[in-house]
Amino acid sequence: MRKIGIFGGAFNPPHIAHLILALDVKKQLGLNKIIFIPAGNPPLKKNEVVDSRHRLNMAKLTFENKRGFEVCDIEMKKSLQTGPEKPEKSYTIDTIIKLRNIFDTNSVKLYLIIGIDNLIDFPKWKEPEKLFNFCDIVVMNRPGYNSSKVSRKYIKKIIMLNTPILGISSSMIRNYVKINKSIDFLVVPKVKKYIFSNNLYK
Repeated sequence: MRKIGIFGGAFNPPHIAHLILALDVKKQLGLNKIIFIPAGNPPLKKNEVVDSRHRLNMAKLTFENKRGFEVCDIEMKKSLQTGPEKPEKSYTIDTIIKLRNIFDTNSVKLYLIIGIDNLIDFPKWKEPEKLFNFCDIVVMNRPGYNSSKVSRKYIKKIIMLNTPILGISSSMIRNYVKINKSIDFLVVPKVKKYIFSNNLYK
């Protein structure tokens, strides 16, 4: 059976920690592939989310040249169906159900890869309990978060991985750009060039 990881996020912007963590999870679980899905219009992200086209392009620049990695625009397409003025909200459960209908249940197992911060916010997600019917949920630790804040009913159902603790975040990179601080080695060179060429995060 093929094992496919689903790694979603705003990727605003995607950075080196996303790459390192994805490679680590892929190796630990023996995944055949990881599909990165930039969120179309994430309901829990209120500020500073740049246009979905830019986030998709940066995700492709970051991930697509790595073996076993690919980028999917399934949520981008959905968010733009109602037009750029009022894009439809994108929810993980809807995306997972669509992917589950694409991949044969008998030959493909799906693993949803999230951070522990996402798991803490699980009660705010749309129909979080249903996710366990369609995929295994893999949780990565993150700096500043711990499992004591997670509902015990979720702890019993997830796969918790000990992944590298990396003090890099998209918000930090956005702030660095804003204050003209170097982002070398925090994003891949092509993403750095893309950010400045398109005057993002200023």
